[in-house]
Amino acid sequence: MSDDPEAAQPEAAAPPANEVEALKAEAADMRDRMLRALADAENTRRRAEREKQDASQYAIARFARDMLQIADNFARALAACPAEKRDAADPQVKAVLDGVEATERQLLQALEQHGVKPIDTGDGKFDPNLHQAIAEVPGNGKPGGSIVDVVQQGYTIGERLLRPAMVTVARREAAPTGGNGVDTKA
Repeated sequence: MSDDPEAAQPEAAAPPANEVEALKAEAADMRDRMLRALADAENTRRRAEREKQDASQYAIARFARDMLQIADNFARALAACPAEKRDAADPQVKAVLDGVEATERQLLQALEQHGVKPIDTGDGKFDPNLHQAIAEVPGNGKPGGSIVDVVQQGYTIGERLLRPAMVTVARREAAPTGGNGVDTKA
């Protein structure tokens, strides 16, 4: 017997090659699972952050729609008193109308501070994503399908439509027909 304790121990057998390969494959699989779990957690975090932002931005949509009805009533009240009648009114009536105008401006500014903006209809092009056509009227020189008049202002909140603009659009000209009612363009 030898006094060397290491010599007394039987030599540890090296693991078989297929066992090493199995452990490497298992480690690679675990690493892949870990990376996928991290990516999934990051995606969930981003989605939650985006939903939080959307909720805060669009949470006032219902309230804003209600406030727009009030703004519409202010506009109707002001439109009911034409400029020539307003100029001829007594100072108290003028002061009331000035107060209504100031209140309307303040309401619209407050809505805009919270992301509610009017839809621009200045270009005169009808967009079914932003406008609701309520009637077709003679175009009076405007091309068919273009906006003739804005009946009710539309608004967006953030990037979403809050209320479409209610508009009248120019009637498209009918194709000329011959004297017998047959379309001559066919």
